[in-house]
Amino acid sequence: MERKHVPHRAGILVYGVAAFASIGGFLFGYDQGVMSGIIVMPYWTTYFNNPNDVMTGFIVSIYLLGAFVGGLFAGPVSERIGRKRSIQLASIVFTLGSALQAGATSTQMLLGGRFVQGLGIGMYSMNVPVYQSELSPPHLRGRFVALQQLSIVTGIMIAFWLGYGCSFIQSDASWRLPLALQILPSVLLFFGMFFLPYSPRWLCDKNRNEEALQTLARLHAEGDVEDPYVVQEYNEIVAYVKFERENAVRTYRDLFSKQNRRRVMLAVGIQSMQQWTGINAGNFFSPLIFKGAGLDGTASQLLATGLNGVVSVIATIPAVMFIDRWGRVKTLLVGGTGMGVTMLLAGALLGAYPHTDAGPNNLGAQYFAIVMMYFFTICFSSSWGPCGWIYPAEIFPNRARAKGTGLSTAANYLMNFVIGEITPIMLSRITFWTYIFFCLTNFACVIILYFFYPETRGLSLEQVRLSTMNDKKD
Repeated sequence: MERKHVPHRAGILVYGVAAFASIGGFLFGYDQGVMSGIIVMPYWTTYFNNPNDVMTGFIVSIYLLGAFVGGLFAGPVSERIGRKRSIQLASIVFTLGSALQAGATSTQMLLGGRFVQGLGIGMYSMNVPVYQSELSPPHLRGRFVALQQLSIVTGIMIAFWLGYGCSFIQSDASWRLPLALQILPSVLLFFGMFFLPYSPRWLCDKNRNEEALQTLARLHAEGDVEDPYVVQEYNEIVAYVKFERENAVRTYRDLFSKQNRRRVMLAVGIQSMQQWTGINAGNFFSPLIFKGAGLDGTASQLLATGLNGVVSVIATIPAVMFIDRWGRVKTLLVGGTGMGVTMLLAGALLGAYPHTDAGPNNLGAQYFAIVMMYFFTICFSSSWGPCGWIYPAEIFPNRARAKGTGLSTAANYLMNFVIGEITPIMLSRITFWTYIFFCLTNFACVIILYFFYPETRGLSLEQVRLSTMNDKKD
């Protein structure tokens, strides 16, 4: 039987902590956006000897292999040193990778920098949503973790517009400058984390119970350790930590025990499906997509990409505000259906009226296909974007949360790498069928969600642990 939670209104401090930690998401998004613009800049292509489609895909997506490794590495490290220190470690690694890229003098140095940066991104992506979820009150947890996605799309948008502005620079600074600028928020996050608290759940797991109680009180009750919400939350955490010590997940192999196997499948599944919606095919290669839809000139392609970034940010805001009212699964079902339909329409129009340099072209059909890509972004940003990070961060018990989320994060980046590799090849060789392919993958994701995923809205992290062991329910 589920325990009713004491009514609670989150104060400005807990919002501030969650928002500041989401700078890690901003850096992930910025890198996605900045490379999509750089790969069509003349000075970049000339400097790196006009890489073909395969090499371009590898340069763009190699950081995802680093993120895959970083996600796996992040789980055990986070359990040992905590979410807070892990985010700081990620900042150091990310800064090193960014510096290598900005100063790259060869393709090998660029690839090495992107891989190192990917290690940091994988660590960010595992730790930030877990940190946010463990600080959040249950009824607002979706909103707090959704800040991660809002930060991601904000990073993508800013990178798009910086790329557009830098495209007018007539030197190698056109691509070096946007790569170097991402160092600044990484350094800010590193030093700012010194002033943020440790996760109360991690503190209890390390027998630092008094510090955990003080942290809960400071975050949720202006320091009042006798506040009813603080007392209830603290008692639940202590009770579950005690229980889980007898059922500890010490290795990744333990994650696949009978009691955790289903949660692993749900978390890995939703993070993998998030990539097969095709969103990062658009984020990485949107200039190429807009070029295929008839937009000529690097500046026009980057401008259309920048507008797509603005649309993404605006569409994420309702999810941040209302995801705890809408629920996770229903939001994903609606969003996935919308993405499938928009991909189908875009692919059908570009198949019937393909753009040709010689002309004539059906501009109405081609521009309508571009509009469909904007609607695709709206559907994703208000559903799969935030929920893809929320769901894995809330379904694992405390002793398995770091490793479980790390594994699902690694799966996300592995699938992201595959998408990054195949998208430029698909766009150049099968053209409009690329959209049809992602239409089918979206509809497949909707079917899987409907039959296999339980709702987790409004439950405490401790209650979610029990809920996900049961059969699917609304």
